[in-house]
Parts: sequence; structure tokens; C-alpha cells
Amino acid sequence: MNEHDGQQSQAGEEAQVSTGSDTPGAVPEAAIPELVIISGMSGAGRSTAAKCLEDLGWFVVDNLPPALIPTMVELGARSQGNVARIAVVVDVRGRRFFDNLRESLADLEAKHVTRRIVFLESSDDALVRRFESVRRPHPLQGDGRIVDGIAAERELLRELRGDADLVIDTSSLNVHELRAKMDAQFAGEEEPELRATVMSFGFKYGLPVDADLVADMRFLPNPHWVPELRPFTGLNEEVSAYVFNQPGAKEFLDRYAELLRLIAAGYRREGKRYVTIAIGCTGGKHRSVATSEKLAARLAAEGVETVVVHRDMGRE
Repeated sequence: MNEHDGQQSQAGEEAQVSTGSDTPGAVPEAAIPELVIISGMSGAGRSTAAKCLEDLGWFVVDNLPPALIPTMVELGARSQGNVARIAVVVDVRGRRFFDNLRESLADLEAKHVTRRIVFLESSDDALVRRFESVRRPHPLQGDGRIVDGIAAERELLRELRGDADLVIDTSSLNVHELRAKMDAQFAGEEEPELRATVMSFGFKYGLPVDADLVADMRFLPNPHWVPELRPFTGLNEEVSAYVFNQPGAKEFLDRYAELLRLIAAGYRREGKRYVTIAIGCTGGKHRSVATSEKLAARLAAEGVETVVVHRDMGRE
């Protein structure tokens, strides 16, 4: 995914969104469009994510100065339903720019505008390869190296990443895989209360940086050391049966599912619509895969829209 977003201009005066019905010319709350803000690291796939939403029927504005976001929402609200969903791509390049974004988000929250933040993340190594492949400098590197620009941007975006509703790590994704992830989150006609991604992974390949919750299945015996099970994965019934016949396996699944019910209820109260649950084992082939499948089935049975991703299966 060789994609780098362009420079942005500084914003002017911040506009206000009128949502109350007592003010002359105000827009009723019901008319206010749904808003998604796409941000993240340069080269991590912001433009691809925006294009995907555009294909899904969203009105997309690229490189919009943050201070103009309320104005965009107000214009959408006055479109008589023609602009019901707006996606805005913002690129934070400086401290004042970030302050403008923070002020705009606070203004939208005060006006009860529903907004979500999608943050595109990627590892330093992947970003360096992408910039080098297109022979372009990082927007913030100045006279330094690409890694200097990446470090500066990562620090600048730290707070925004923490506020994100959905973090997508594109380090190992191609364009089509990123589009599939966006489709899985936004393609539904009706927005569910909570969407979950259950991801198996191998600790030896590193922690998923977009995980909200991480569980470690290495407390169970490894099927890798059972010769007849070694060639198979956790998708195999014999492997799954072996894993869940081990002491503590079923109890873990029951208690973790109960914990997730508690967490999910809190996420719903806080308006968080996405959660990524990472289940790890040594290589991401047996225990984590089997557990992810069982856990995803539990969540789906309880009304949580669930996607299963096996990040490292097949890497061995």
C-alpha cells in the first residue's frame, strides 16, 4: 500500500454547528449527518480507507482543515438528507493544527454530534519501506531521515490515537485487505451496537498494535508437540478438541466470555462501537486459532457482530 497524503493548509475561523430547534435557522438534531474522521500515520492507508467509504456511499472530504469540520457537518445537515454520512480525512502536521482538531471535536461533542475516529497505524519498518519504494520524503522529516519524520508524527498523533474508536494496523495488509477490513466495519445497512474483531496471533511475531484486549493461551499444552496434530491448525476439529480437553481451557473460555459481556456493556454505554480482541499463543497456529473460533461463536450468539482474523496462521 504505497499511499501518502498531501500537505494541508492551516484552518481559518472555526465554524459552529447549530443543532437546537430554538435558534432561528437552526438544524434539527435528527438531520445531522453521521461523521467519521479518518486519520493516522502518513503512508498507513488513509486515502485507501477514504476511497472505500466513498465506494460505500459516504460523502468524503480529503485533507480538510480540522477547524472546518463543524462547517462541513452543518452543510450536510442542511442538505435535506442528501448528505447523511460524511467522512473527513485529516492529517495532523503541527501543534496548532492538532489544537484546531481538538477544539473541533470538543465543539461537536458539545452539540451532540455522533462522530467516530478511525486511526490508520503501521510499524516503522513498513512505513519506511513504503516511503522508500516511492522515493518520497516523509512530510515531517525536514533535513533528517524518514525515521525522524515518522517518530515526530507518531508523537504528535499519540493523543488522537488514544481517542480513536477504531485502530487498524496496516503493517502487513495490502490495499485489498485494508478495504476488506473497512467493508467489514462500515458496509452494513444498519449500524450494530458493537462490532468485534477476534484476532488470533503468534507472540513470536509480535503483539497486534491495534488490539484493545489481549489474552495469552500459552498456559495450555501446545499441540505442536503432538506429532499427529502438528501439521494441522486450530480450525481442525481434532486440534480444537485437544485444546479444550486440557485442564482450564473450558473454564477460561467461560470466564473470559463473561468478562467480555461486562466490558461490552461498558463500551456500549461509552459509545464505543468497535473492539479488537487478540488471542495469542506461541506461533498463532493452534491454541489461539481454536480459542478465537470458540470465542467468536460465543460473541455472535450474544448478538455481537463478529469478524474472525487469523493473523499468523500459515506463516510457519
